[in-house]
Parts: sequence; C-alpha cells; structure tokens
Amino acid sequence: MKLRSLLFVPADRPDRMEKAIVSGADALILDLEDAVAPERKADARRHVLDFLKRNAPLSVWVRVNPLGSEDCERDLAAVLAGHPDGIVLPKAEGGTSVTDLARRLSDRGNVTSRILAIATETPAAIFQLGSYGGSKRLAGLTWGAEDLPAAIGASTSRQEDGSFTPPYELARSLCLFGAAAASVAPIETVYPALRDLEGLAAYAARARRDGFTGMMAIHPEQVPVINQAFTPTAAEVGHARAVVAAFEANPGAGALSLDGRMIDRPHLLQAKRTLGAVGE
Repeated sequence: MKLRSLLFVPADRPDRMEKAIVSGADALILDLEDAVAPERKADARRHVLDFLKRNAPLSVWVRVNPLGSEDCERDLAAVLAGHPDGIVLPKAEGGTSVTDLARRLSDRGNVTSRILAIATETPAAIFQLGSYGGSKRLAGLTWGAEDLPAAIGASTSRQEDGSFTPPYELARSLCLFGAAAASVAPIETVYPALRDLEGLAAYAARARRDGFTGMMAIHPEQVPVINQAFTPTAAEVGHARAVVAAFEANPGAGALSLDGRMIDRPHLLQAKRTLGAVGE
C-alpha cells in the first residue's frame, strides 16, 4: 500500500470529496473528528458512507472520533458498511488502543480495514510509542503537534521560525522510532501554511531525509509537492540498483567499494527500501 500523501477532507463536505478524488493523493482521510462540528456529525457519517459505496479509485480512510467516546461507536456503526481501506485512530495511547479498535472492527465483521494511529496527542501516549508492535491491522504511525500543547499547557509547539520546540521534536522522533520498531510506515504530520509550497517542499524533504515514508496534507495543492518529495529520483533509483547488484555479485561480502565509496549491509537495506518505494 503506497502512502506518500494522505489528504484530509472534512466529512461534512461531499463537494470537497469529489475534488479530492483528482488531487493525486495516494489516500484520502475523511475526517469525522476535529473537522466536523457535533451537530453535523450525523450528516457527515451519511456523506462518508455514500462516498465509500462509490468505490473511488484510490485508498479511502476514515478518521473516527477517539476510543471511549459515543461518537466513535456511532462512527464505526455508520461507516464500516462502506468497507473503508483504513481507520485513522486519533488520541491513540499505545498498542492496547490498536488492539481495542481491531477488536471492534472484527466484532462488526470487518476483517480488511487497516489502522493508522495518531500516536502523540496525549501525554500518556508519549510513553507508549514503543508498544505498537505485533498488530497485523496496523499500517502506520503518525503524530500531531496540535492537541498535545493544549494537554500539557504549552502556548505553542513551534518556534518563531516555524520549527518545532524541543518537546515536539521529541514526540516526532519517538513516533519515527516507534513506527520503525513496529515495522510500519512512519507518516509525517501536516504542514499548516497552506500557500507556502516552498516551505512545504523543504519540510517534506526533511521528513524523508529523517526516515518518514509519507506525509499528511490539508489542501489539494500540497499533494504534488508531497508526492515529489517522497518519490525517489532517477539518480537515487539508479544508485540503489547498483548497490543491490554489487552485493548480488558478491554474496559473501560484508563491505564493498562502489564509485569510490565504501558500502556495507546498511547501505543495502536502504537501497532495497528505495527500490521498494518505486515498486521494484
């Protein structure tokens, strides 16, 4: 499942769902949580189910309300008949949250929907980021820097230049490591400056450099920039092929020389990831 770009769409806006189909996003996230006012949630659930039944030509996920809320149960009861590709779980607090949601899905006869956990939205969640391994339903971990500041009493999560303050850099790093430990996709959080595509490009490039494999988007114009950032260049693919070929020609070698530089097994692993990102 390719998840370079995941575009949020308010679940009470079917007009935006239509536009999102042609955005180029790898996946849509129809948002029943923060994007929808309480009095509009019932209508939003109907819009989501109607859209899911159309079998749109891309991956469609639904962000439900947090576990433990009555709205979460209403969300699941309403949308699972449409067979969403996945459920985005807000305010997850470790592997037990994923297990709980997976059980609820199975109890309702759903055996296919995957789970993407938003894993840093409460203080307790930070201490559970190493606990996500072992779930066959879990497709990835992502993080957010909006709910957590309010939960701990911080005035902001960002410096004046837009970079994250140390507590949120820590949350981001732990999400990345937690995803790697669980062998699932690490997904970078949103870039809130809608029109700053140059800043977005730099932000997404940094995310890919650090090990994230995809990113969430909040506007269709962000999608092409994100897709480009998380798609290996021709030069990167060529180098990866050369690394793999070098080790295939020398199967017993621990380290080799390629283009005047030493390469070893970590380089081979990275090369295989690069080729996997383009379907090789």
